[in-house]
Amino acid sequence: MSAVAPLSISPPDLSAVKRRQQAAWATGDYAVVGTTLQIVGEDLCEALDLRAGWRVLDVAAGNGNATLAAARRFCDVTSSDYVATLLEAGRTRAQAEGHTIRFEQADAEHLPYADGAFDAVVSTFGVMFTPDQAQAASELLRVCRPGGRIGLANWTPDSFIGEVFKTIGRYLPPAPGLKSPALWGTVEHLETLFGHGASAIRANRRPFTFRYRSPAHWIEVFRTYYGPINKTYAALDAGQQDAFTRDLMTLLTRHNRSGDPTLVLPSTYLEVVIERA
Repeated sequence: MSAVAPLSISPPDLSAVKRRQQAAWATGDYAVVGTTLQIVGEDLCEALDLRAGWRVLDVAAGNGNATLAAARRFCDVTSSDYVATLLEAGRTRAQAEGHTIRFEQADAEHLPYADGAFDAVVSTFGVMFTPDQAQAASELLRVCRPGGRIGLANWTPDSFIGEVFKTIGRYLPPAPGLKSPALWGTVEHLETLFGHGASAIRANRRPFTFRYRSPAHWIEVFRTYYGPINKTYAALDAGQQDAFTRDLMTLLTRHNRSGDPTLVLPSTYLEVVIERA
C-alpha cells in the first residue's frame, strides 16, 4: 500500500494580500474612525517618555494620532503610511494645530529611511496589519537607533476588535498561512519578532472604550468608513450582509456596558514599549 503524500499549503502571496489591504484601507474614510482613537496615541507617547527634539517616526500612521501626539511634545516627527488620502487627513490636522511635520508615503515593510535614523518609532493599530510581520518588525528595529524606543498599540486576540476580525474571517476567510494581526497583541509573539533586537520589552494591557449613540450607530459608522468592514459588506450578498450585521450586533450587545441605549464598549489593546538594543 503506497503512502499518501502530505498535503502541501503554498505560502500566501503577500504582495497580493498587501494590495488588497491597501485598497481596503483606502475605502471609506478611516479618519472618521481614527480620530476617535486619539487618546491611544497620547497615552503611548507618555509611555515612551518622549523628549522634545527627538526624531520620531510614525509607521502606518493613518490620519496621524500618534503623529500629532508626538508633535505636541515638540518632537521632530515624520508621519508615514501607504495610503495617501490618510496622510492628507493627517496633514490637514497638523496644519490646523500649527505643527511642522513631514508626511511621506511609505510601506511599513520597506521603510525608505537610514539605519538608526530615529530616536523613537511608533505605530498605533497600524503596523500590526502588515502581511509580512517579521519583515515589518525588522524594519522598525532597523530605523530605530540603538538605545532608542519602539512604541506600539495593538489589539489583543481576546478584545472586542479581535472578535470583530474573527467574525469577518468567517465570511471572508484570510489567505491560507496568513498570520493573524492580533498576534501582535501577545507578548509571546512580540518577543519572537523583536527579542533579538531588544534589550527590554514592556507590555501593558489597556482598554480603549468605543462610545457611540447606539450599537446600530457603531455598525453604521464602521460600515461606511472603516475599510475592512466596508469591503466585507461589499463582498457579500444581501442575505449574508444581514447575517453579518446580526453577528456584529450580537458582539456589540454582549460587550456593551452602558446600561442605556448608547454604546459604551471597552476593547483591550496591548501598549508596548521596546528598548532597542
